[in-house]
Amino acid sequence: MAVQVDGEKCTGCGLCVDACPLEAISLQDDKAKVDEEKCTECGKCVEQCPNEAIRIP
Repeated sequence: MAVQVDGEKCTGCGLCVDACPLEAISLQDDKAKVDEEKCTECGKCVEQCPNEAIRIP
């Protein structure tokens, strides 16, 4: 599993990209995109998202 991004809430600010210790998040088309193979659901991106666009399923 991996964290999930709500594309409607994501503004592409990039805070989650900077917060991810595994570099599992990138911006594509100004939205956060999670690499499911790298993500360990540590939650650091969830903590940093100001729009509550990322959640752990």
